[in-house]
Amino acid sequence: PFDNEELLLLLERIRKVREVMAENLRLRKRLEEQYRLEDMVGKGHKMQEVFRLIRTVAPSDSTVLLQGETGTGKELAAYAFHELSHRRDGPFVKVSCAALSRELLESELFGHVKGAFTSAVRDKPGKFELADGGTIFLDEVDDIPLELQVKLLRVLQEREFERVGGTRTLKVDVRVIAATKVDLFERVRRGLFRKDLYYRLNVVPIRLPPLRERREDIPLLVEHFLKHFGVEGRITISPDAMKLLMDYDWPGNVRELENLIERLVVVGAGPQVRPEDLPPEVRTPVQPGEMGPSLEEVLKRQEELEAMIRMLRAGTTEPDIGTASFEEIVAAKERELIQEALRRTGGNKTRAAELLRMKLSTFRDKMRRLGLA
Repeated sequence: PFDNEELLLLLERIRKVREVMAENLRLRKRLEEQYRLEDMVGKGHKMQEVFRLIRTVAPSDSTVLLQGETGTGKELAAYAFHELSHRRDGPFVKVSCAALSRELLESELFGHVKGAFTSAVRDKPGKFELADGGTIFLDEVDDIPLELQVKLLRVLQEREFERVGGTRTLKVDVRVIAATKVDLFERVRRGLFRKDLYYRLNVVPIRLPPLRERREDIPLLVEHFLKHFGVEGRITISPDAMKLLMDYDWPGNVRELENLIERLVVVGAGPQVRPEDLPPEVRTPVQPGEMGPSLEEVLKRQEELEAMIRMLRAGTTEPDIGTASFEEIVAAKERELIQEALRRTGGNKTRAAELLRMKLSTFRDKMRRLGLA
């Protein structure tokens, strides 16, 4: 049995342990607050700067243009803007501009009245109406056709529009956050995007870095996703496997990492993930000597091809295209693009098609036609 002195010492020890645990919990929460913003995660200087900009700009109603590759977290950033603003109790409405045809996109954005077209059997409000009092997120805004860009410009300037087929002018109070994964000013230069609309959208530009530019965040993201999928503490990543994750280029960025962690959880990897548990593209990255032209080089050649087309249309000079036919030049560029996309995704056709913004069926057809199947 304990005497009184031993009991007092034991109670004092328990009190100190509880104090240390409480302090550790407080510090952990403080670190989480520092390295997280809503569902975004990052401790490196690039993401910390993104977090700083979001916190600074969110309370205003300024239009924001988010720029970043596929999977870098543009939608999460848009939602963080909404949640940290005075509009947080209003709606957050997302529009995927690349997913719809010109006719459907106009109706989706601005709504339509009954009889506006064959299938318009009743009045329908558009996304701008539904976002009134809140935030509208225009994803892949670069895909909005030129003829619709005028109508979007008017909404940004006047906060008013008419439904398709309607004559009544509607007013909206909405904050606009747009996102693109391309160089939007380059599209302006090529005549594919209105300059006045570009400047209206580009009030606060924020670039979201690709994962390969913030590798220091990978362990933190892995921990975040293990916690998200409910296996934190039950699955760990071995040092060798973590090194492979750190060395991989992540063409699909944070989304690709999230999908990988989900796959490991679903197939029951663990309790410790080893290198052999990782997919082939992560285990065996392409060596420099095996690489073809980079995607950037291929796109530059594509710009050169477009310059040739402009010269031919203008009739100013005869471009030097050698003996190759136009079809051969286009096929060569398509072949290079597809090969580079496959290289970057470890041969995964689905992810390569997403990288090139193609339907998978179109991607497979092109592979067959170009002799790459």
